[in-house]
Amino acid sequence: MTERRGPLVGLKVLDLTWVLSGPYCTMTLSDLGADVIKVERPPYGDVARTTGPLIGGESAYFHSVNRGKRSISIDLKSAEGKALFLRLIPHVDVLVENYTPGVMAGLGLDYDALSAINERLVYCSISGFGQTGPMHAQPALDIVVQGAGGIMSVTGEPGGRPIRPGLSLGDIAAGLYAAIGVLSAVYERERSGRGQYIDISMLDAQVAIQENAFLRHHLGEAVEPLGTRHPASVPFQAFPTADGYIVVALAWGVPNQWHLFCAELGLVEIADDERFFSAQARSRNHAALEPILEAAFRSSTTADWVSRLQRYNIPCGPLNTIGQAAALPQLEYREMFVPIEHRTIGTLPLVNTPVKLSRTPGGIADTSPDMGQHTREVLGDLLGVDDATLADLIARQVLWDERPEVDLG
Repeated sequence: MTERRGPLVGLKVLDLTWVLSGPYCTMTLSDLGADVIKVERPPYGDVARTTGPLIGGESAYFHSVNRGKRSISIDLKSAEGKALFLRLIPHVDVLVENYTPGVMAGLGLDYDALSAINERLVYCSISGFGQTGPMHAQPALDIVVQGAGGIMSVTGEPGGRPIRPGLSLGDIAAGLYAAIGVLSAVYERERSGRGQYIDISMLDAQVAIQENAFLRHHLGEAVEPLGTRHPASVPFQAFPTADGYIVVALAWGVPNQWHLFCAELGLVEIADDERFFSAQARSRNHAALEPILEAAFRSSTTADWVSRLQRYNIPCGPLNTIGQAAALPQLEYREMFVPIEHRTIGTLPLVNTPVKLSRTPGGIADTSPDMGQHTREVLGDLLGVDDATLADLIARQVLWDERPEVDLG
């Protein structure tokens, strides 16, 4: 593993998470320099290791969110395994877990138990609905939480079926809020000398990221899907062109922008139409305006419209596919794709951290680990467990240093 860099160098994180929300949180911390020790359940580890696409029996999905971490595998249900795990607690700063509420308490590894060993421990739990409330015990995966939080009800075309956004927004939002919570608690610990418990609900996070949707609801407005349109600004959406789509976003309060926009589209006759003269009026009358704009945009290519509108500093751009976005010179310049070598998968460009720090830059530290790859290293270095004892514990399957063969076909 390459030498770690970033503002969190020296921070040790025990990562008891699996699949996505928790691993995304700890990946974010790892990219910023933290030493993340992933604790995997034997015998097969994180279930994400079986998630496709699979290359040579290895999961590219797992690789994408577990890069730069170390992996140990301990049977926490055994007395010896639990005792070894508890010995790790004084040596770490942060613990992150995303089991169903009650699982860690059932193992005797909840915050109360572990903070008694290390009062500086920052302990973060991520769950579908949080640790409290009438829904807290319900299991939840991403789409369940997206459904519960209302976000799918406002995604899609008017009158159409609900649409899941093209990413696991329930998991990702919770993972990012968890990382924010961890960093906040670590910062506060510098003043108080004490850690604390962080309760992250995926449902809470879904509600929090929906801008003003809930405020509009509380003001009595029906909040419904609008396609790509903005609820308060028109045009602020995607329009079909002769060869694809363009996205346009007229800014609020920019003098003459509407008139310049109409002139370039050859629509001078609507520039002073009272139905469209202000952002509020255009929003009220969008049903009349959108067909006019669509017809105009279909008359030329996306590249042509972008070139013409950007001359007036009108915010616009192409609606790219993932492949087109991946090829953007801007992203290459910003080093957002970093080639990382994996022993089985080969070299893959992974998405880099978007946090660009001037003095202590972070970045991807290494490939993703094999299950238990660092069991001997971590327990030897942190706890001083000798090689003979480690070999015995591995032989008796208290510890694991590799994943058994499994047919994923």
